[in-house]
Parts: sequence; C-alpha cells; structure tokens
Amino acid sequence: MLNFSPIYRIKKYHIFNILFKNTKYGRWFKMDEKEFFIEITRRICGSLEIEKALHRCFMYIRDFIPADQAYLTYYDPGPEVIRVFAMATIEGGHRSKIRFPLSPSNKAWQIKKSKVREVYLVNRPEEHPLVKNALEFFGEDSSILVMRLIVEKEFVGALVLRTDGRDKYSKNHARLLGKLNESFAIALANSRKHQEILELKDLLVDDNRYLQNELSQRDGEEIIGTEFGLKGVMGLVRKVARLSSPVLLLGETGTGKELIATAIHNSSARSEGPFIKVNCGAIPETLIDSELFGHEKGAFTGAITQKRGRFERAHGGTIFLDEIGELIPDAQVKLLRVLQEKEIERVGGTNPVKVDIRVIAATHRDLKAMLSEKKFREDLYYRLKVFPIVIPSLRERMADIPALIQHFMQKKSREMGLPGIPVLADRAIERLLSYNWPGNIRELENVVERALIISGNEPLSFNDLQTTSAADSVRTPIAQDEQSLDLDNVISMHIHQVLVMTDGKIQGKQGAARLLGVKPNTLRHRMMKLGIPFGRKAKKDPVFTPKEDDIV
Repeated sequence: MLNFSPIYRIKKYHIFNILFKNTKYGRWFKMDEKEFFIEITRRICGSLEIEKALHRCFMYIRDFIPADQAYLTYYDPGPEVIRVFAMATIEGGHRSKIRFPLSPSNKAWQIKKSKVREVYLVNRPEEHPLVKNALEFFGEDSSILVMRLIVEKEFVGALVLRTDGRDKYSKNHARLLGKLNESFAIALANSRKHQEILELKDLLVDDNRYLQNELSQRDGEEIIGTEFGLKGVMGLVRKVARLSSPVLLLGETGTGKELIATAIHNSSARSEGPFIKVNCGAIPETLIDSELFGHEKGAFTGAITQKRGRFERAHGGTIFLDEIGELIPDAQVKLLRVLQEKEIERVGGTNPVKVDIRVIAATHRDLKAMLSEKKFREDLYYRLKVFPIVIPSLRERMADIPALIQHFMQKKSREMGLPGIPVLADRAIERLLSYNWPGNIRELENVVERALIISGNEPLSFNDLQTTSAADSVRTPIAQDEQSLDLDNVISMHIHQVLVMTDGKIQGKQGAARLLGVKPNTLRHRMMKLGIPFGRKAKKDPVFTPKEDDIV
C-alpha cells in the first residue's frame, strides 16, 4: 500500500476562468485556463527537440506557477531508477543523464496502473517518500509539484516542477498543472520513441559499415593444411568450438591465428552472431578504452555521439583479441572484469552494460616471461589460458607449402586481374622447401605476389628468394623424374641432405633440427613418417653415421 496520496485528481475538461496571481508581477488577474492549455500544447508540440520545447513551456508556466526548474522523468526498470530525460531552467533546456535510486514505495508508484491522472504537492520534501531520495539534488529548502503522465491508462513518466523555499505551492497550482497532463504525456512518449529510432538508425548504419568492411577483408580466406600440418590444431578446434570457454592461440607472427579464431567462431553455436576482430597493438593508448568499451556523448572532446565499443558490438557472438600481449595494464584490468562479470562500462558512462560474448585471444609473445616482468596480469593470463592452442610455424608444416603456393597463386592472380594462373618453374618447390620462412605464411603470400609481379608470363621460379638454411650449400640436384615430384620424396631427400651435412646428428647446435629450424622431436616424428631411420636404426643406413648422443 502506498503511503502517500495525490493532492489533486484531475477531472477531465474542467476549464473555466479563475482569479490567479501572476508570479512574475505579483498581480491578481482573471485567467482563461483554456487559453493556458492551448498555449502550452502549442509550445510542447512546437519542436522535435524535447529540451527546447520544455524550456518554452517552462518560461510560460512560471508566469502562473512558481518554478525554478522543470524536469521530465521516466522509470527505467533495468537498474530500477528514475531517469531525467530533459530539464529546463531560466538559462535554457537540455538533455540530462541524472538518475535517482528508488525506495520500495517509489517503485510501487512508478509501476502502478491508474486511469486517474494525479498531481502530488510536496511542500516538505524531507518528509515525503516521493522525493526524499532526491533531496541531495533538489535540496531541502524546496517546494515540488509532481504530475504522473498517463497515456491510454499507461504511465509514461512524470513532469516535475521545483522552486526555492517551503510552502510555495497550493491546490490551485496543482489543479492548473493537471490540465497539462495529456500534452506533456504525449510529448514525452513521442520524444522517447523518436530518440530510440534515431539511436537505432545510427547503430544500423554503424553496424552495416563495420560488417561490410569485415566481409571485404574475409573474402577468399581459406585454411590450408587441415589434413597435414594443421591436423592436430583442427582437432582441438572441433573440441572447443561448441563450448563458450575462452581460447588462447599461441604462435609466431604470420602463422594464421586469425583464421583459426574464425574457424572456432564459425563452428560454434555463436556462428550467426558477430565476429569482431581487435588488433590490441594497433590501437593508440589514448583511444583503447573508447575502442574496446565505447563512450558516451560528451565523454571527452570530440565525442559528439554515443559510440559502442568492440565488446558491445560482439554481444551474442565472439571477440578476437589479437596481440593480447600488447594490451596496456589499465585495459587488462577492464578485460578481466569483462571475463568475470560479463559486463562493460562505456567511457563517461555510469551504467554497466551486460555483454554475452566469447573471448578468443592470440599472441606471438611469451606471456609467461611477461608475467615475471610484471607486464601482464597473472589473473588475466589464467583466465585466458583455459584452452591454449599452439599454431605451428611454417617450418614445422613444410608439407603444406605446395598446397599453400597453389592457393596463393590462384588468389593473387584473381586480385591482380591476370588472364590465367601461372605455372611453377623446375625446382621452384625445392627452392621454397629449403627456405627457413621466418615470416611464416604471411611471408609466403608476399613471396608469391612478388613472383607474380616479376615473372610476367614466365613460370614462377622464386630465384630472388635468399635461402637461409645451411643445407642449401650442400644441396645436390634432384633428379627430374616423376618420383622426384612427389612431395614426401622431396622432403625426405632434403632431410637426408641435411643429415649428411651433420653426420646424422639431430639435436644440438650443429644438429639437423637446428639447421631445418624445427624442434628435434618434430624432426624425429617427421622422419618416422617418411621412413628415415635415426638412433640405433640409423647405424644400418649407408647415408650417414650417427653421433653417440643421438642414439636413443
């Protein structure tokens, strides 16, 4: 049961002449309430900008009703607060972000249904439950009129008048204000709907621009090596994709971490939602909060509109944080909050925004080393490292090079508008397999593009590629027969050449693994698959004599 009641219940169409004291000149005069109603209606409906319309009404009303401020408010059921939509003073009208907490009785007043339009007269605000929660804003030395605004039996908000001093309002003031209920109710409801439409339009344009850019960048992307060098990685992708757990992708620059992140998103239940990519190392420190978490209008110089950040855009989908190791400490703290609380707060905002997202992070840096150097938060590291996936370098998946070359030749030929796809020159694959590829797949793509530019209509030879493998100096010609074109045979012969140079030694500073740029266990695994003996079995191989430290 509400513990306060209205001072006046408005009766419809009771319009007549009364004696009224003009607050501006202090004189009594006969007032035509019909004329008062018409003039206010004309002013409140005279502008699409509710703050301007409210100010015009305020300047007219205060000739008859004491007023130093006027407010249009509404109830926000999310955080359960009263929000000020617009306000007016003598200086002018403007939009407002002021909000007031609700007491239980206030909440009941906000949500109750009523056919009756009511005006509440509050001459002692500290004693009245309707406004006592807002005393810090209004001040105790105030008199207040509050009118519930009703449209078709639905409560849409309230018009509040405030003036300095106690006991400034009378029942006549309340009754006169009540005549304006319908005009202000319709104006407030329409203005809020108009504002929502404008915001949705801006969001739609913004999203369309963003997604068009994303789609243009994704065109032609394909994962090569799912059955060879990336077979293990894709197995992990299939296991984790159906979950919402964070994923941490580790690997050298240029290994295709973004493609793997895309594959996880596309294979998940969130595939219909947005996939938002963020390069944490490419955003200036001064803009990173705004880019990731968004900002409110007026939050800083240049913030002329509200902006949603990348996390808010990713709601219902996946956000990919590339180069997470470059994230500044302040942003790391906020990211941790997103992972823990599933909410963000815009720059200049006061209300948390709930987000339903999946986080996939990637880095080429050693995060463990960064922990010891206090450059990366330990709690964030373990939050992200729920399911780590290591992407192998191109040196560790040399078997994928022929397929990658063919893919990039087709892609770049199409982009460059070439009439056809060139062919490879003799021993071109051998030259590519003998290179160390420090830039990984990204470098391979650039090498193909450069070769297409240089070659004209000639076969691609990659003669300008400077091989970095030490084995290059002792490489013997490969016989140009049908068997030599087999990929496994090419790789096998190349490994044999390196083993000859190292006298069969696999690991260590002068070992084959170091020269080939792979881990010793990776090389042994590849040799087992290709049937190349090592260890004790290698003693019987006439090609080389193994070192003692390699007999395992």
